[in-house]
Amino acid sequence: MADPFAKNAATTAEDALKLIPRAEFRTFGQGVIELVKEKMWNGKTVLFQARRMPMETYFLSAKTNEANVKVRDGLLDIKTKVGETPEGYEIFQPRGKFQFPVKKEDLATILSHLKAEMNLTQDMYTIDEFIAMARQHADLVPVTVEKMRYGFTIDGIICEYAQVWFNGAMVETACAESENYAGMRQVIEGLGIAAMPNTNYLKAAKKVMGME
Repeated sequence: MADPFAKNAATTAEDALKLIPRAEFRTFGQGVIELVKEKMWNGKTVLFQARRMPMETYFLSAKTNEANVKVRDGLLDIKTKVGETPEGYEIFQPRGKFQFPVKKEDLATILSHLKAEMNLTQDMYTIDEFIAMARQHADLVPVTVEKMRYGFTIDGIICEYAQVWFNGAMVETACAESENYAGMRQVIEGLGIAAMPNTNYLKAAKKVMGME
């Protein structure tokens, strides 16, 4: 299995739509990491190398929790929610990973998913220009996100526990994600997190930032 925590590579919107979307269950809270570390051997577990992620910028929209837009590894990365499994696990479809400077047309599409309007007068936008524009927008809040991730798989299901800092405020998280939706439930129950709230990064960041 390829390392699911490897560095990003640019992907066009057309190629992204060919990817099978993963369902994800994620929870945040104190004590999550110790719980998962105790339970993570309840199956065929394969460890990946721990990774301190490069600093990322997430763009929170006051009008939606269904567009995950971030700058990661120097790429403007977007996924949008397209559904849920019967268990309530969220399904996000990749929409592309764009190199900076970003074309006006691509940025306009991303802003439409964020439900945020901007007057785009340039043909291309740099990363600094986009972040500055987002900071001035009434409905957008850029948030600096840092992660220390510990990845593993259980019976082929991608899992992790991590420390996450939203603008310097640290919270713990754990998740399971896979294209194999049926296989996720058993792994999540085995990790002891099934009864915890299913909270994606956008909702967690909004809670820390006082937006919810």
